[in-house]
Amino acid sequence: MQIHNLRDWEVHLKTLNAMKADGEIRYTGITTSHGRFHDELVSVLEKHPFDFVQISYNIVDREVERRLLPVAMDHGIAVIVNRPYQKGHLFRKIRGKSLPDWAGEIDVNSWGQFFLKFIVSHPGVTCAIPATSKVNHMIDNMGAQFGRLPDAAMRKEMLTYFQSLS
Repeated sequence: MQIHNLRDWEVHLKTLNAMKADGEIRYTGITTSHGRFHDELVSVLEKHPFDFVQISYNIVDREVERRLLPVAMDHGIAVIVNRPYQKGHLFRKIRGKSLPDWAGEIDVNSWGQFFLKFIVSHPGVTCAIPATSKVNHMIDNMGAQFGRLPDAAMRKEMLTYFQSLS
């Protein structure tokens, strides 16, 4: 069970912790999709025992790498990433652009897989939720779970390549 966008989190946390203690729920989490709430979220995560946090993160929106992901890692908090494609905006940025020749080194066959593998290869990320209503997109997204993941050096190369296209 998660508290959405930090809304009334103090009240909800008491309820969720009681439910967890009674065995009614197993895990508690908290979310935000808004960068303006990151400082508050960091403070909450440092002071309260959440099992997971859901945040927005992608190859462009990387501010969470600075504080949120390290705090989650330090506290053993699982991280669910939403908006990995910036609501489709990333695909508009690369329209007509080819994947780099070296994409095969990390078993990437599409831009969707490129973006997802960049995200899930961060050591602080547990999983990503791409959100789609199209079966062909879901099948392509699932392809990102297979093969090699990029290491830190490859992640830098991915970022540099993507930035060179803009």
